[in-house]
Amino acid sequence: MRTRTCRSRIVAAVVAVASAVALAGCGSGSPAAPGTTAPPTSSGPTPTATSAVPSPTSSATTGTTSPSTRPSTSSTGTAVPVLRHGSLPLWPFGSGTQVLAWQRAYRAGGTQPWHRSERETAVAFAHGYLGYSEIDRATSRTGTASDALVGVGWADPNGRDVTVGVVHLLRFGTGADAPWEVVGTRDTVLSLTSPRYGSTVTSPMTVGGRITGVDESLVVAVRSLPGVDPLVETAPVPSGGEDTPWRITVPVRAPDGAVLTISVSTGGHLMAVEAFAVTGVRVSSAPR
Repeated sequence: MRTRTCRSRIVAAVVAVASAVALAGCGSGSPAAPGTTAPPTSSGPTPTATSAVPSPTSSATTGTTSPSTRPSTSSTGTAVPVLRHGSLPLWPFGSGTQVLAWQRAYRAGGTQPWHRSERETAVAFAHGYLGYSEIDRATSRTGTASDALVGVGWADPNGRDVTVGVVHLLRFGTGADAPWEVVGTRDTVLSLTSPRYGSTVTSPMTVGGRITGVDESLVVAVRSLPGVDPLVETAPVPSGGEDTPWRITVPVRAPDGAVLTISVSTGGHLMAVEAFAVTGVRVSSAPR
């Protein structure tokens, strides 16, 4: 049985995430901090938190392609939205053509308006897509109108919001109804630095990073749109310490060019997930 000291240490480390994020977001257009597993962000004021949890439907997760950073047009002559150069579309859209399909449905009948909220999208990503069911609220927000860091988490036994992960989102395209897309996370007590964000991987791949905590249990999962269930999920691996390296070898099977969402989580003291991190990579079957 874990001691009360272990619980207090991990809770203190997890609660520190919110403060670290607020400090990390003080500059505008600054480069990503060490441990960041997504492109650089810009930052701004922190709005009030929300606890809305939308229920995504299949229109946001059908078919995965690797979007080009060069403008293109659809069969109807409409410009296909693109993400900022160097960013990977992790969720909920796998391509600019999927964004166009949602925009048409939204303009016609108000379908899935939560795509316009970075807070709701971040919570739905952690709660629904990653399966971290205890995460039910946004706890912080920094960034601009098109580039945001949203803290997500749960309430502790005293009713205080605890941030367990910070999701990086970008607007997918331009315009008033450009939806938000998850592209990675900003990491603190638990980082995921290998494989490098945006790199090309083959199977098996080495997944690793660093962790600060006591009596931790790391679980790595790999997902790829349009699926929701993990392609692979590892058994818990004991870890812990002060900024201690961790590493897990993960086999994965996916089509060439597929974008993979790799997540790592730890918990079990107060909640099943008390910290998580995410990165994105592409698949290649050719030897590196």
